[in-house]
Amino acid sequence: MRLLHLTPYYAPAYEYGGVVRAVEGMAQALVRRGHSVTVLTTNTGAESAPSDETLNGVRVVRAPNIIRRRANLSTPQDIKRLALDLLPDIDLVHCHEFRTVENLIVTPLAAQQGVKLVLSPHGTLTYDTGRSKAKALWDKLLSPAVAQRFDHTIALTQAEADEAQALWPTFGRRRIPTGFSVVPNGVNMTEFANLDGRKAFRVRYGSGDGVVCLFMGRLHPRKGVDVLAQAFRSLAIADAKLVIVGPDEGMLAALMPLLDERVIVTGYLGGAERLAAFAAADLLALPAVGEGLPMAVLEALAGGLPVLISPGCNLPEVATSGAGLIVEPQIEPLAAALRTLLTSANLRSEMGTAARQFANERFSWDAAAAQLESVYRSLIGRP
Repeated sequence: MRLLHLTPYYAPAYEYGGVVRAVEGMAQALVRRGHSVTVLTTNTGAESAPSDETLNGVRVVRAPNIIRRRANLSTPQDIKRLALDLLPDIDLVHCHEFRTVENLIVTPLAAQQGVKLVLSPHGTLTYDTGRSKAKALWDKLLSPAVAQRFDHTIALTQAEADEAQALWPTFGRRRIPTGFSVVPNGVNMTEFANLDGRKAFRVRYGSGDGVVCLFMGRLHPRKGVDVLAQAFRSLAIADAKLVIVGPDEGMLAALMPLLDERVIVTGYLGGAERLAAFAAADLLALPAVGEGLPMAVLEALAGGLPVLISPGCNLPEVATSGAGLIVEPQIEPLAAALRTLLTSANLRSEMGTAARQFANERFSWDAAAAQLESVYRSLIGRP
């Protein structure tokens, strides 16, 4: 199949969140299955990258971004012309995130040419993740026309699929109903099989020889990093450290009074340094709300780290598989769970083994790509 993935940002713009890694992993896995994959995106976070290049078998076409990601919206210049050039050779367009300028411009072009359209919302549908007034206004003015163009919506979890199915009728009815299915994100398992750099990372950031709890993600209110820091500081566990990794999106100022020798903020880390952060950690904590299926948690599981997460991470199997703990994103339950994990090396070891097994069984990109391929084939009518 000839596939076009439409996304506001793509590798190497990893600082813009887990969607970038998800689309990259998805595209590469589909190439490995023999499909022709093109990504149409902007140069957000990749300003020095070529406008048209091939990365790991994936053709990446970038439209210039007029204003660098403002209010979570890109401003793609000339993307209409680029789409018109690409669409005649495309069997299906897979759009990533829902309320984007890219979708406003490209979906009507694809629909006019009879090209099937698929949407992956990536956890962005709910109003609970912030900017609720802006989302409501967008949905009132712009979403109905866009939503009715999609032939299929692919959710990360059943909860997101249920949410989408409840939301879509509010946009009006199309002649052929939109289909819904669930395909989780994946992880490049080989990348996390033998993590390296533990000692060097700990020396560089002064995290010492004690147990390290890692937070990996954007410093955004819905990620719960401030609550996590407060819960950690309420404990008096010798030599334990909380290492916070990620770009600031409004929470750094609130975190500053909580920083001391026990709470370390590194800023955004990419490449080998990011992998070394996982290697240096003994567990990962993400007390977030309004997530889709957080890539940082899946990667921690693949790396054999026990995880401490909230119900908002949409991974109840973490508890049933023995890979970690799930608690409400509040100071007291977080502190109690942190104490349990930070003070028991045996428990962390048992959970880490279960975590790696759980990730290998459920979250490989090759398995996810096979599921995506099945959805695509059902839409374009090819065996």
